[in-house]
Amino acid sequence: MLVDAMLGRLCKWLRLIGYDAVYANHWPDAQIAARARAEGRLVLTRDRQLSRHKAIHCLLIDSQKLTVQIQQVITALGIPAQQMPRCPQCNTLLVNATHEQAKPHVPQYVWETQSRFTYCPHCDHYYWQGTHWQHVQSTLKQVQENRKQNL
Repeated sequence: MLVDAMLGRLCKWLRLIGYDAVYANHWPDAQIAARARAEGRLVLTRDRQLSRHKAIHCLLIDSQKLTVQIQQVITALGIPAQQMPRCPQCNTLLVNATHEQAKPHVPQYVWETQSRFTYCPHCDHYYWQGTHWQHVQSTLKQVQENRKQNL
């Protein structure tokens, strides 16, 4: 999918869930449309005018609330078959890193308290499931509960 500039926060969350989400930050509509057509990508947008573009497939995101946005995407597209997290910064698939590989790249406390790390080979960033991951899981649980109530 291709996510327009109005949905940057959603884009990061979609990547963590495992969606291939390209962020079209500061791109004009013509460039978004051209890339979406060339790569066969769905465009996520809050721009009503862009969503009516006849040459591309769009999902108009109605809400400004993140959990509702995530729910709308999951309802429309389903959860990715492979829930391989992607780098929230650059969209590259994350790879597992050993505890020792992570040591020089993470704070000492994190290295001492965490056992599982992932790594982005593109932007050289390490990730772990700290308190932010608990927030991600809690938000996804809320989205799933809301979906069940609305079915």
